[in-house]
Amino acid sequence: MTNSVRPGTDRGLLIVLSGPSGVGKGTVCAALRKCAPDLVYSVSATTRAARAGEIDGVNYFFKTKEQFRSMIERDELLEWAEYVGNYYGTPRSFVEQTLNEGKDIILEIEVQGALKVKEKFPEGVFIFLTPPSLTELESRIVGRGTESEESIRNRMTVAVDEIRLMEQYDYAVVNDQVELACQRIQAILIAEHCRRERVLPRIQKWMEEVH
Repeated sequence: MTNSVRPGTDRGLLIVLSGPSGVGKGTVCAALRKCAPDLVYSVSATTRAARAGEIDGVNYFFKTKEQFRSMIERDELLEWAEYVGNYYGTPRSFVEQTLNEGKDIILEIEVQGALKVKEKFPEGVFIFLTPPSLTELESRIVGRGTESEESIRNRMTVAVDEIRLMEQYDYAVVNDQVELACQRIQAILIAEHCRRERVLPRIQKWMEEVH
């Protein structure tokens, strides 16, 4: 998708893509990078050390723990979590700047994080990526070859709980084939930019100029 298909307002869309572990969020987003090059991908903030080749502001915004805690206190994060001794979160300023530039930005995130974002950014477009079936989801997790039987059972239990939260999303996209999932997401973005409330402000300006 390119900006040329957007007839609505100049402000971009925040797209939040989430779903259960193993559903293929990362794979779908990687494919979207190729078929929707104008789509900006959210850069997270983290307190972990930069790895070889990683660039501040491109791969992550690298912060000290003190800086990150200050961001939490100042409500500068749409969501955040602590994992293995380090903090990870989504800076509000980067998202707002991107949207104000008229660019669409996508955030790939776990379900609980997505619901936190929705509390602070309800005008976002929330897409739930779902597997074709629970059997297929389990097969994908098993196919990784990295999980014990107990871990797989736990992941499936969590997945069922997360799928029940689908009703809090705007759209549900079945990831049966990555290419088709990308096409469905692109169709959603085109439709969202054609929503009456997004197009109306521009039309109203035209009408004011007539009078």
